[in-house]
Amino acid sequence: MKIGILDSGVGGLSVLREVHRLLPGVPIHYVGDSAWCPYGNKAPEMINNRVFEITDHLIEGGATLIMIACNSATIHSVGPLRNAYLLPIVGMEPGVKPAAETTKSGVVGVLATEASIAGEKFHQLVNNHARGVKVITRPCPRFVELVEAGTLNGPEAEKAISESITPLLDADADVLVLGCTHYPFLSPVIKSQLPAEVSLIDTGVAVAKRVKNLLPGELPATGETEIFIETTGSLEHLDEILPKLLPGITAKTAFCLL
Repeated sequence: MKIGILDSGVGGLSVLREVHRLLPGVPIHYVGDSAWCPYGNKAPEMINNRVFEITDHLIEGGATLIMIACNSATIHSVGPLRNAYLLPIVGMEPGVKPAAETTKSGVVGVLATEASIAGEKFHQLVNNHARGVKVITRPCPRFVELVEAGTLNGPEAEKAISESITPLLDADADVLVLGCTHYPFLSPVIKSQLPAEVSLIDTGVAVAKRVKNLLPGELPATGETEIFIETTGSLEHLDEILPKLLPGITAKTAFCLL
């Protein structure tokens, strides 16, 4: 068995990290489409085409389960992908449901990309799981740029984060949702700017558990695991920032022409 993971760039490595932590003996093949990053401001047709092309590449590489580690790609492509392939397809969605169940102020803030909060799927998510709760969305394209550059802390990251979360805190949001897989890499800085009573929700752990539940048979708990990471962007840049994003995890890397 092999888990295939795709994202618009390196953000989905936050999901890979959680999957590997839960399933340390299962090989993982990851493709980051950094040449087309971000997906959040792209047309649905373009996102869909890229997701199908990368999925085909992962299946050719032996993937037996596909994880779309991107909220924008999930919104536009998870349905068509499930209709087209027989193997399990796991998607991402912002943690609106746990946020609505957690909030005491009745106000939830969602940090996400433009595509994630503009789609009908997101509005259905809010209608189904957050009735009676005020959900405020905040697009944060700068967050993706910072993570893709490997800038996970420092004045630049602190300023971008402050500009994004301050309006939500001023609106009395006491739960913030990370609605993009790039954003967990900025969690330490985000948390440092939050009052003690405000919580932060990342769905990476829950998605990793979903992946585990869908894998058939007895799962290897230990062993030398193959983690293969490809990028459609600069391989040199990926190798440079990978130790920041996945400290302690050894992976083979390659350039992917798609």
